[in-house]
Amino acid sequence: MKIVVGGQVDKKEVEALVKEHGPDGVETSVKSDVEAAMAVKTGQADYYVGACHTGGGGALAMAIAIIGKPSCETVSMPGRKPNEEKIIQAVKDGKKAFGFTADHMETAVPMIMRAIKAQ
Repeated sequence: MKIVVGGQVDKKEVEALVKEHGPDGVETSVKSDVEAAMAVKTGQADYYVGACHTGGGGALAMAIAIIGKPSCETVSMPGRKPNEEKIIQAVKDGKKAFGFTADHMETAVPMIMRAIKAQ
């Protein structure tokens, strides 16, 4: 499984969390938002994760533009913490890109990885 890390902040930290909590043998790479979204669109990556300060703007704007809003999920934003049940449903619904606020990454990434591993 390949997971690309986009977003505007803390990319290396997000990548480390994906490696720590992701499926066995997960391959990660840090890319610009455009490159990361294109990797998912072209099948070079299975999932996109990204952080920013709002959870949906800089984390997901390019993913929404390139792979479409129906494939993207804002996992958290200021004042709204990640909800594991919603993340599980998003993965079941076929969402491929997940955005969250940087201050929630230590909660959001493990939840996203658990949902992906459960598929």
